[in-house]
Amino acid sequence: MKTIHKFRLEQGKAPTTLLLREGFRVVRCEYLVPDKSVYLWVEQPLSVGARNLERQFRVVFSGEPVPDDYVYLDTALDPFGPEAYHVFELPAVERELGISGADVLPGSNWRQTALS
Repeated sequence: MKTIHKFRLEQGKAPTTLLLREGFRVVRCEYLVPDKSVYLWVEQPLSVGARNLERQFRVVFSGEPVPDDYVYLDTALDPFGPEAYHVFELPAVERELGISGADVLPGSNWRQTALS
C-alpha cells in the first residue's frame, strides 16, 4: 500500500528537511494562496519495513542562482501575483554528509573530513 502526504516548504536560504520513506516520489508542488506558502505532495509506501530517509528541499525565486548539482523538481505559481517559486532537492552528497549548500560556499568554515 501507499499514500500521499502534504508538506509545507519554507522559503529562504535554509533548506527544508523532510523525513520520507524509502521509495518516495514527489507528485505535486503548489503555492497555496490562503497560507502564502509552497507545498509539496509526496507519495510514500506504507510498508513498516521501509527505511526513513532525510531529504532536503529548497524553494527559490526566479533568477535566484542555485548550485549546479541541485535537482529541479517543479515550479509553483502565485495565481494572484507575479511570483514563481522553484523547488529543488539538494544533492545526495550534501544529504549524506548532513551539510547544506550554504556550508560549502567560499568563505565558510566548512572542512572536508574523512568518514570511517
